[in-house]
Amino acid sequence: MADGNADWMGSLPPALRSLPLSNLAIPGSHDSFSYWVDEKSPVGPDQATAVKRLARISLVRKIMKKWSVTQNLTFKEQLEGGIRYFDLRVSSKPGEIGKETYFIHGLFGIKVWDGLQEMNSFLEQHPKEVIFLDFNHFYAMDDSHHHFLINRIRSAFESKLCCVECVEYVTLLYMWEKKHQVLIFYHHPLHQEYPFLWPGNKMPAPWANTTNVHKLLQFLETTLGERSRYGTFHVSQAILTPRVKTIVRHLIRGLKNTLVHRNLPMILNWVKAQKPGVMGVNIITSDFVELVDFAATVIALNNLLLEEDESAT
Repeated sequence: MADGNADWMGSLPPALRSLPLSNLAIPGSHDSFSYWVDEKSPVGPDQATAVKRLARISLVRKIMKKWSVTQNLTFKEQLEGGIRYFDLRVSSKPGEIGKETYFIHGLFGIKVWDGLQEMNSFLEQHPKEVIFLDFNHFYAMDDSHHHFLINRIRSAFESKLCCVECVEYVTLLYMWEKKHQVLIFYHHPLHQEYPFLWPGNKMPAPWANTTNVHKLLQFLETTLGERSRYGTFHVSQAILTPRVKTIVRHLIRGLKNTLVHRNLPMILNWVKAQKPGVMGVNIITSDFVELVDFAATVIALNNLLLEEDESAT
């Protein structure tokens, strides 16, 4: 992915800077942290008991890795390529002393703290870029783990954190004026105790749960049509999800070679046909965001809002 997208938000034309971020087209990644998973660690608590038993065999963990990895790029590389929304699932590590949390997708990834610091370093160098961090799945975590994680988030970003506000107020100009760069969505009741944690229902992300690209595109159209006009952001998950029989049939090939490569062109064509705005697309996520010009394609949709603005004047 081209580094030319590293400052795309800061480079948007003035007419788009005053639009709510919920009306812009923003590229995101699915299971954003899964570029590195540890096949030597125990299987995560997000997996069924039968899988945990099987995964005592190292070959099984190697196969799991092929299906757990949904991205090739690190956070820094994704950010430089223009990705601004990150889909995050976290867990404590059973048996580990302390409250440390890790990213997880079948297998454990890097420490959350390390990922947050990597993101913050990018934001320091790109002060006009805004990111959305969607903490939407938690495993093996009690309230003390949550408080520990939330304090880590606060320590990483400090004044860059945007407190909960009316969604329509949150524009690039609003964020720049307040020197905010990070919106945190936290799908857990504890969000109520922290002003900088947005509730999960402000970031709906309907999931098609299908291996069929035609069903996926139909689902994306339907859920977009049902999108709330105001008061929330919206995620279109342009992803295919393998079923158990898909994995068994294509054990060695993995997710990328079985589902993603073949269907990306059709998914990208759907993206190209979209338009952002009040009832249009907002955040669009994909697996392996570097395989096609995904981020640039999503970002380019914002030009349609300019055309609309010109035709209105």
